[in-house]
Amino acid sequence: MPEIWLNYGGTDVVLDIKAENLEQKIELDHPTLDDAQIFERLDALELNKPQTLVVLNHTPAIQKTLSMIFEKSTQKATPRPKVFADKQIMNLVRSNLPSESQVFAFEGIENFDSSLVFLGEMEFDGLFGYDTISTKLLRKFGKDQMLSAYEKRQGNLPNPGKDLPSMEVAKIFASSFEISAIEIVAHQKGIADIMIGHPSSTSSISKTMSSFTKQVEKHRSLLVSTGKDASNDTLGKSLGSLWNCYSAIRDEGLAILLGECRAGIGSEAIRQYVEGRMSIERLQKPAKYVDGMEDLLYLSEIEKKIQVGIVSVLPEFYIKKLNMKIFDGVKETLEYILKQQGSRQKISIVPDGARILLAPN
Repeated sequence: MPEIWLNYGGTDVVLDIKAENLEQKIELDHPTLDDAQIFERLDALELNKPQTLVVLNHTPAIQKTLSMIFEKSTQKATPRPKVFADKQIMNLVRSNLPSESQVFAFEGIENFDSSLVFLGEMEFDGLFGYDTISTKLLRKFGKDQMLSAYEKRQGNLPNPGKDLPSMEVAKIFASSFEISAIEIVAHQKGIADIMIGHPSSTSSISKTMSSFTKQVEKHRSLLVSTGKDASNDTLGKSLGSLWNCYSAIRDEGLAILLGECRAGIGSEAIRQYVEGRMSIERLQKPAKYVDGMEDLLYLSEIEKKIQVGIVSVLPEFYIKKLNMKIFDGVKETLEYILKQQGSRQKISIVPDGARILLAPN
């Protein structure tokens, strides 16, 4: 009996599945940079000048990069950069740094000078094509311009891994700030690419991420883990892995997400919808952008073709309102699939859903 470990929040859970029920474990086989190559890329960071690092998301690749920057500072006998992060991830960032290190809460972008260096890991994104440092900054600090990006969407289904007009809105927004970025492309096996520069240009390493595409046959059942805690701490983040994989599921098939969502819904639009304050019709041509509108729109469209389930700690009330089926654990998902689709049904597993793009043959 194969034993497959899948990320669920801050830990991994095991899926015990009979060999005859396992159709495919869909993984990336993409080269990674070794430590010497990463060190060489980090030479572009001018450590002889004061640097302020702002960590935008916490992942193993981010933590590895931070540790290498600190090591390089020690080698060059220069002061370590100051480190800032969102309040939600401050303790995570600090826990893997030297014991005397401090991590400060990052409140806003306006009062900092050109020493500001944003550190983020790229993923796919249904609205922008790619979730880059530019798009993260736009979502966080440019909410009044998000309506323009939303209006530039191409259709009502997600378009991850594509060059989209909405990305230009993010680049233009980022270009108005005199800042720098360390943009990382990674997967479960390590860092695949890293670039330092202005965030409006570092997004060009999305070319590396575009190769994280896997051609597959369409599946009847797909069990998707996001691959890392940072991609399933909220429902809004977890859904991104569904956008990457849904096109590889047959009509009337089933997609089940492993998304702990310990930080809640993470989407104001979804929250308003489950509370009866947002309609699906309003999503077509809104007068104002509400955070997460695109995810609610995509989910409503995808559910016209497939069933969506989730393993999550979210209250059942919210999940049912979204027409999703909730499961208590991965064992229950397997039992449900075999009961609904037959004891000989074969199931495909995606261990790193946030960083792989499935394209049907």
